[in-house]
Amino acid sequence: MSYTKIEGKRVLITGGAGFIGSNLCEDFIKANNGVVCLDNFSTGFRSNLDSIINNSNFTLIEGDIRNLDDCLRAAKDVDIIFHQAALGSVPRSLNDPATTNDVNISGFLNMLIAARDSKVSRFVYAASSSTYGDSEKLPKIEEEIGMPLSPYAVTKYVNELYAHVFGLNYGLETIGLRYFNVYGRKQSPNGAYAAVIPKFIESFINHESPKINGDGSNSRDFTYIDNVIKMNHLAGSTTNKDAIGEVYNTAVGDRTDLKSMTLKIQNLLSKFDPKINDIAIEYGPERKGDIPHSHASIEKATKMLGYTPTHAIEAGLEEAIDWYWAYFQKK
Repeated sequence: MSYTKIEGKRVLITGGAGFIGSNLCEDFIKANNGVVCLDNFSTGFRSNLDSIINNSNFTLIEGDIRNLDDCLRAAKDVDIIFHQAALGSVPRSLNDPATTNDVNISGFLNMLIAARDSKVSRFVYAASSSTYGDSEKLPKIEEEIGMPLSPYAVTKYVNELYAHVFGLNYGLETIGLRYFNVYGRKQSPNGAYAAVIPKFIESFINHESPKINGDGSNSRDFTYIDNVIKMNHLAGSTTNKDAIGEVYNTAVGDRTDLKSMTLKIQNLLSKFDPKINDIAIEYGPERKGDIPHSHASIEKATKMLGYTPTHAIEAGLEEAIDWYWAYFQKK
């Protein structure tokens, strides 16, 4: 489904070398914007920027959001900030809550200060479905959240509170996007905190059994990267004044259990390699801090921003699998 993209602006994308950030950088360059990327490469990759690094409309600033001077330098003369920089991962935050707090809260506050002082027109930021915490109600509605279950969830909720306060006191236009289990091209399968979809794809391609935490009945609202790109464009360009200062679920509005999702991946990969069909799926203990089910209501995003998903799970997985197959053949 086509939609009007932001064009002819100068935008800052923090965490622009990461999975979501690099996809946004590419898309905003294609849409004829000047793009500034701020990244310290702690979790992002230079290779994610290969296609745009030499583009005359692209500027890379190697810096850290924990350093206010870096934030101010990156935000200079920028129209809109898309703040993606953060330390993700629930397990990482349980292992090292102090660094997660430092990056996700102090770094976020630095970016809000930079946005205010640089007089940017809007600050769109990555929020998280982890904010729903122990709330068991489905589907997840923006106004109804539970108690957080991890340090990561605490940091992402504090982001929303700070954004609200900066809107209230300084007139900064903010919009938060609560991402739900985003997947797609450029998401790394490597490292201790790799996301489940690229990790399972790599396992299958290597003829290894993917290991599901729990019995596979846990479900998620898996959200393809193109849905996230669309929501950022809509949030950055909306003229609906009532839409400002709000947070929105960024998802498909559906849920898929982990076992079904793994079988879908296996089936799609077997068209490239029939032997993948014979690989057994393994099951392990539940992961600490995980919620059993996640399913977003996208009603508010539809009503306020005109959002409809570009890809449901099948279409998204198909595109992602094609990309990963080509990616692993090159390695």
